[in-house]
Amino acid sequence: MTADENQLMLRVVDGDRHAFVQLVEAHLRPLEVFATRMLADAAEAQDVAQETLLRLWQRAAAFDPQRGRLSTWLHQIAHNLCIDRLRKLRRVSNWNESLDDTPAPAVDTLVDERHKAVSMALSHLPERQRSALLLTYYQDLTNREVAGIMGISIRALESLLVRSRAALKQSLEETV
Repeated sequence: MTADENQLMLRVVDGDRHAFVQLVEAHLRPLEVFATRMLADAAEAQDVAQETLLRLWQRAAAFDPQRGRLSTWLHQIAHNLCIDRLRKLRRVSNWNESLDDTPAPAVDTLVDERHKAVSMALSHLPERQRSALLLTYYQDLTNREVAGIMGISIRALESLLVRSRAALKQSLEETV
């Protein structure tokens, strides 16, 4: 975490709304992008990003800069919220067999068919594999940070990434 973010967090703990707005401006878009890729639903992703930042406001005092960067802490919150929503959606889908199993299309405007294919392949990965790939490659977090977010060892994360890349590759080869 930068010194500026550290100062902003201290101000947020004291209830400074201006400092909070500055943190929202810095972190809202990356959180929305991550959640959109996890959930393939813009409205749900916006809800997750907003809930994440609401928790930043409510629980600012719980953040410990010695344990990691602010972006890692926020991604951990967003990750957990996404997993909760995916599980809830799965339960609702099981109750209503008439629901279509195909995920909603990704919201981001995808420039070419390759991006569409990758997005579709990602959406079909199991949630843990998708989350590991997105946090590592799209959110530019370190393996240590991703392992912490997911609550697994670095070695387990590396193994998960190997399986994720293999599954993604296989899925992409099947669409070609």
